[in-house]
Order: sequence, then C-alpha cells, then structure tokens
Amino acid sequence: MAAVGRTEPLREPCTYQRRFRGTTALLSAAAAHRGAGAGGGGDARCNHINKWGLLFNLSFAGCGRCRLGPAFSAHPRWPPRRCPPCSTVEVDVNIKKSLQPIQLSSEQVAVEIWSLCFQLDLLIRAEVHQLQEQLREDKSPIESESFHIRGVDYVERIKQYLEHLPDPVPQLEDYLDSQGLSTLFPRVEIFVIHGRPVDMLERPPMDDYFSHIGKLNQLLVLSQQLEDDVQHLGSHKYIAHQLSVLYKVLNYFSGSSVSLDILKKDIEANFKALKSGLAVGEGTEQEPLLPFHYVNWILCLTRSITTIVSTLPEELTEEMSLAMSFAMNLR
Repeated sequence: MAAVGRTEPLREPCTYQRRFRGTTALLSAAAAHRGAGAGGGGDARCNHINKWGLLFNLSFAGCGRCRLGPAFSAHPRWPPRRCPPCSTVEVDVNIKKSLQPIQLSSEQVAVEIWSLCFQLDLLIRAEVHQLQEQLREDKSPIESESFHIRGVDYVERIKQYLEHLPDPVPQLEDYLDSQGLSTLFPRVEIFVIHGRPVDMLERPPMDDYFSHIGKLNQLLVLSQQLEDDVQHLGSHKYIAHQLSVLYKVLNYFSGSSVSLDILKKDIEANFKALKSGLAVGEGTEQEPLLPFHYVNWILCLTRSITTIVSTLPEELTEEMSLAMSFAMNLR
C-alpha cells in the first residue's frame, strides 16, 4: 500500500488496478464513467459500482474520460487536482483517516490523545532499549528510521485530534501540560519538543501501568478458568498445576492486599493435601477427581479472588492511581 498522505499521479486503469491488486478487492473497483451520472452510457470497463466508494471511503478522481482512482480519504476532492507538468490526475492516499468527517468533544479528544501517548511512550521505550543494547555491545547507537517514521506519525495524529477543539486550538506542548500528560508521559513530551527518544533518570509513573493491570487481569482469568474447570471437567488431573500458577500470581500482590494475603496462606495450608488427593494408582484407568470438600474449597477461593479483583480496591490500584485520576477528570 502506498504511504499515507502521499500524492501520486493517476495511471491508466489497468496499471492502477494492478498496482492495488492483492490488498483488497474493493480497491480494484473503479468509479462509474463520468457521463454515467448524467445519464450517459459510459465505457463498459469503467462502469463499476460507485456505492463501494461510499461504503469504504474511496475517493474517486480521474481524467476527463474516466473518474478512476480509488483512495482512502475522509474528504474526497472534486474536481480532481492535476499535476502541472504532465496534466495527470493525482490522488491522496489516506488509509488512517476516518470513513466520514466527525466532530469530537473535548473529552473524546482527551481520550484519543491519551491513547496515542500510551502508544508513543511504548514505542520510545522500545527504541531506548535497542539503543542501550547497542551500547552494551560496544556499538555506536543509531536510531532506527522506522522509529522516527512511526514516532512522527503518532505526533501528527495527536495534532489532528487537537483540531477538533474549539478555537483557539492549543499548541501540542501546551495541551500536554494543561492536561497533565507531560507528567504522565515525560518521554512523549521530550520527543514532541526535540524529536529524540530519551530515557528518564526517574522512572515515570505510567511505566508499571500495563504490567500491573496485566497481572490483575491474569489473576482474574486464572481464577475464572479454575472455577470453571473444577466444576465441568471429567478429570482434575491438572487442577493442582493450575492452583500453583494462581499462587505465583498472588505472590505478585503479596503485601498489597490483606484479603489476597489471607487467600494465599489458605492455598499454602491446603495445597499438599489437595495434590495427594489427586494421586491415582499405577495401571488404573480412572481419572483423578477431587473430593467434594476440595471442590467447594476451590470454588470459594476462586470466587473470593474474582470478587476482590472486580471491585478494584484502592490497595490493588495504587500503581494505576494517576491513570485513574486522569480518566476521572477528563475535560
């Protein structure tokens, strides 16, 4: 696919269609003949269904005879722009623009920019890691070209969202400061100003956000899976293993939550007896099944964990407090 926002001369129908063949069948569809809209018959090879352009945001432009030239654009240009030297028609390929023009509220703009800052911050951290690896290998650190292309693209997309705000539209640096995003994402602020990936001497507050919320999600999913398996599987062969994995995740939150610490100690007290209860004699074909009282114990354990995590108590969300505070004060 051609680069975003790149302007290219329109080619002959067959050449243009070959260029985009394989990306999507719809991109090979041409606009109806220019005369067809006024009741003309049109050339048979150009008389394709124009409605696909409306459904999939294809902007059709063309020469005087045929409006061929699909391009993703939220703002189709008609009459088409022509290249002065050769008079060929040009199209803008904008694959990341929305299907139709939309107006966002200031709160929606804040959410979108917050999301893009998250993504750009992760990109910068990955590039910094690569540069540090090069230094450890006694190589001269060289920033990758792909990083700069993607980084600049993120910044441009953030600026496009700022255009939805009422006049006067703030500068990006001012907006990051006013919203507190410069505090949450200092690497992003430095990249916006200097265009360089820089690591921070002090660990930014959002660095642990994804790992922490990932652990919470892992704890919830493992509990729900164990609860389902102990009730519906015809064999409890792997229940002890699942319980040990759940215990390891609980260790991550050790000291953070009194309720989870109690459940963790409960597992320590019952694990060996539960595991021995699953032992099956050699040569027997009987599938191991837990005694009824252990099934009930696991159900109480997993449901308690699910309830605690689902309520997001303050002791479990301290690592996400800044992000949650930002989300509650979006404006």
